[in-house]
Amino acid sequence: MLCGVTSLDTSVAHSARLWNYLLGGTDNFPADRAAAEQVLAFLPELVQSARFNREFLGRAVRHLTGEAGVRQFLDLGTGLPTAANTHQVAQSVAPDSRVVYVDNDPMVLVHARALLTSDPAGATDYLDADVRDPVSILAAADHTLDFDRPVAVMLLGILNFVTDDEQARQIVTALTAAVPVGSYLVISHPTREVNPEAVDRAVAMWNDSGAAPMAVRDPADLARFFDGWQLIEPGLVTCSQWRPNGNDTTPASEYAGVARKVA
Repeated sequence: MLCGVTSLDTSVAHSARLWNYLLGGTDNFPADRAAAEQVLAFLPELVQSARFNREFLGRAVRHLTGEAGVRQFLDLGTGLPTAANTHQVAQSVAPDSRVVYVDNDPMVLVHARALLTSDPAGATDYLDADVRDPVSILAAADHTLDFDRPVAVMLLGILNFVTDDEQARQIVTALTAAVPVGSYLVISHPTREVNPEAVDRAVAMWNDSGAAPMAVRDPADLARFFDGWQLIEPGLVTCSQWRPNGNDTTPASEYAGVARKVA
């Protein structure tokens, strides 16, 4: 539900801060760094996956603003600000782009409000909310976004923290039902396709740490999130290979896809 900033528990690893550490940031705590190093001991490519996922975000947003003409983004599971955040990429192409970020980590929200400033021609807003409450998210986002015009719904690295498959599908359905034809759905999600044994071990270690539990899904399960939508080329692929533009295309344990609402 939408709420004020909650208390910050630095004794338990948090995915946003762990990802920040993997991307070379400094907004993390000993628990986050310890959890990351434990996983990196047997899954060193996690650093690469984090970078590839961030690069995918940039390529997807540039495509949506440039070629697809999208000017509105609902970015759920924002994470801690780094370089090339959604509104920065979008507004570098179309300054009038409007972006609503959603996260429920107090550290993320504090940093976002301080650092993620909008181009005056566009708008940027931040919601303290849980992805499991799409109704409240949509109601609050309506103050910044026009849901009669196309919206790109961004779910990068967040659905894996909704471990119940049916609940995850219900969330996606609620979000995508609220946007009109011509909107887009962008998803990235960890899979077992590249290094299954190491991924399984990493997830088990993360879930045993007391942090918010997560799940991996195979590409067939991920494809169901896009049911009724038209996946654009190249479809659902390892994120490094989605419309590469001179980037490293080494397969990663993160799969990604972008789809258009056609009916």
